[in-house]
Amino acid sequence: MEAAAIIIVLVITLALFFDFTNGFHDTANAMATPIATGALKPRTAVLLAAVLNLVGAFLSTEVAQTISGGMIREDEISAGVFPAIIFAGLIGAITWNMLTWLLGLPSSSSHALFGGLIGATLVGVGVMAIDFGVVLSKVILPALVAPLTAGIIAFTVTKIAYAVTRRYDAKPDGRDGFRWGQIFTSSLVALAHGTNDAQKTMGVITLALITVGWQSSGSPEPQLWVIVACAVTIALGTYMGGWRIIRTLGKGLTDVKPAQGFSAEASTASTILASSALGFALSTTQVASGSVIGSGLGRRGSSIRWRTVGRIMVGWILTLPASGAVGAAAALVVVWLGTWGVLIDALIALAIIVGLFWRSRRNAVNAGNAMSEVADSGAAVKVKRNPPPTRRRRAAQEEDARASDTEDAKEGRRS
Repeated sequence: MEAAAIIIVLVITLALFFDFTNGFHDTANAMATPIATGALKPRTAVLLAAVLNLVGAFLSTEVAQTISGGMIREDEISAGVFPAIIFAGLIGAITWNMLTWLLGLPSSSSHALFGGLIGATLVGVGVMAIDFGVVLSKVILPALVAPLTAGIIAFTVTKIAYAVTRRYDAKPDGRDGFRWGQIFTSSLVALAHGTNDAQKTMGVITLALITVGWQSSGSPEPQLWVIVACAVTIALGTYMGGWRIIRTLGKGLTDVKPAQGFSAEASTASTILASSALGFALSTTQVASGSVIGSGLGRRGSSIRWRTVGRIMVGWILTLPASGAVGAAAALVVVWLGTWGVLIDALIALAIIVGLFWRSRRNAVNAGNAMSEVADSGAAVKVKRNPPPTRRRRAAQEEDARASDTEDAKEGRRS
């Protein structure tokens, strides 16, 4: 019993550390674009995101219940084995989060968690312990549909925003209040992120508690202390600021201007909130990236850096299998060595985390250098020096030409 209690404590500790990495990994989803356009100062932005993540974590538990009562069939797994399997899955998720943060890639913390848990469960227990129907309907399909949907929404809203404010095309890019609008929409994204991503760690901890009988399997809703702990931890991680990923989303994909930033954030928030209400554990990172790309395509004269998009998409594809492979390897150590395997995994995980963090110090990215070109954006869109005539002006020119021809004809008859 003492060994089981120690493993549960290690699982909760590692789960909360994952929650912390999720916070700084996903800060960019809400705050990259307002920082890029100068709507918010960097430190103000991450503080606002942290507070709203904290609040959002208390607003919904639908996603947590998807994890604690759906994806993994805990009733098929021995209570003596499953906590160690969860521990191994978390190692896979954290390793991938830290690696992609080091590379500045906005990959999915959610899919890293799912991949780690699935890989560890396959090795430690077997295929029958995973409900692939839930994985397909509430993880895989949202991963395919949500970024595309968010991109289309952002593209459409950006087109509308620029059509409505066309008179500002040749002026310096303040776009008449869209920077103020960004404060509201980015805050909404941060709130939505709390309603979705904080729930995943709550679900993992609840799953571990159910497995060892510390919580009833008929009540998959997280306990209050779990909600509070996860909310505070993800808020702290958010305040740390994932500056490498903020730089990628803020200016690595496209040059973000206020109107398109507003459109991207509105699209991201609406997509995440709808998914949280339905219990879909989607990737907020994929949604935010899809929104930024869609808004870039929607602004006249903008350019998308497709090489960066390609790197991000490769990361998306690799997230589930890569984190699953690490989780499976960690589970294999547990299967071979039992409780000692958990301790060895813990030491290996600590070495990986410290090593990746030490490597990041060689080229540190922080609030001061993440966005060196903030708000230096010139005119709202590229305007030609000699633009072609509008339809109304062409009609007026044709009318003048006809009138001139009529006068010439009259003059010819008189002569």
